[in-house]
Amino acid sequence: MFKDITFAYPWMFWFLAIVPIMLVWYWYQGKKKQPAITYSSLTVMNKVPKTWKEKFRDIPVLFRALGVGLLIIALARPQTFNSGENMFAQGIDIAMLLDISGSMLAEDLKPNRVGEAKKVIDNFIEGRTSDRIGLVIFSREAFTQCPLTIDYSVLRNLLSEVKPGMIEDGTAIGNAIANGVNRLKDSDSKSKIIILLTDGMNNAGEIDPISAARIAKVYNIRIYTIGVGSKGEAPYPVQTPFGIRYQMIPAEIDEAMLNQIASITNGKFYRATNNNKLEEIYKEIDRLEKTKIEVTSYRNAKELFLPWLSIGLLLIFLEVGLSKTIFKRLP
Repeated sequence: MFKDITFAYPWMFWFLAIVPIMLVWYWYQGKKKQPAITYSSLTVMNKVPKTWKEKFRDIPVLFRALGVGLLIIALARPQTFNSGENMFAQGIDIAMLLDISGSMLAEDLKPNRVGEAKKVIDNFIEGRTSDRIGLVIFSREAFTQCPLTIDYSVLRNLLSEVKPGMIEDGTAIGNAIANGVNRLKDSDSKSKIIILLTDGMNNAGEIDPISAARIAKVYNIRIYTIGVGSKGEAPYPVQTPFGIRYQMIPAEIDEAMLNQIASITNGKFYRATNNNKLEEIYKEIDRLEKTKIEVTSYRNAKELFLPWLSIGLLLIFLEVGLSKTIFKRLP
């Protein structure tokens, strides 16, 4: 009956001692009363059947005792509590910049650079909760594959459709940064970041990457740069009349430029030479750029005294009514 119920004033239960005292007092008073007429023997009275009033004459006092007990429980204020947490999230706005130039098909990362990049970006997106994320792809030009959104299923579907050859070949890093800045600059989020992944050096586009980074700094946008690809040479698939053949291509990542871009915006430069390293980089960025959650605990009380009070008062009123009518005793 009292499972998951607490009492605001548990000390009130000491007053339940009144109930047995009332019953003992009633029994004592009944024994104490002297008969109005004295008989030499009451044997003959045993044959006289008792009326229903005599059988139930103790009902009023039982009602009174039970009613008083229920009133004491009501005064102890039985309660139940609902508790939980209100969570207030200040999301982060993230622009993911992905290089899809032809060299991203090199297979020093498996299945290739762009395939592994898409996989770790997808895992990164899956791990976010309240952040707005957009996707910019670039090669000779840069365009927005998906604007900032919290609809991660749509974003991940659009990411899965990305492949080299969608844009004319080249590496326009400056244009990509400018596109990302354009997506983030009007955001009122307290934290705005760009994650730029490329395997080459800037050789296309109208905007200088360093100038684009300085513009990002003006809008308080932090840039994490990732150079992906093994050092030295990497196997690159080439279609020939006799099938796919592999040739070795040199890694041409402009690490100095990527480092400078990150430094200008208070970000960080990473070098991913294999699958595991690339996964670790995105996990580190995920830890660094976690949404800050403000948690407020609450505990709501639900008062349960009313049923106890109502039934207790009802029994008291019944006791008084019965004592004054059906079970009224003559003086």
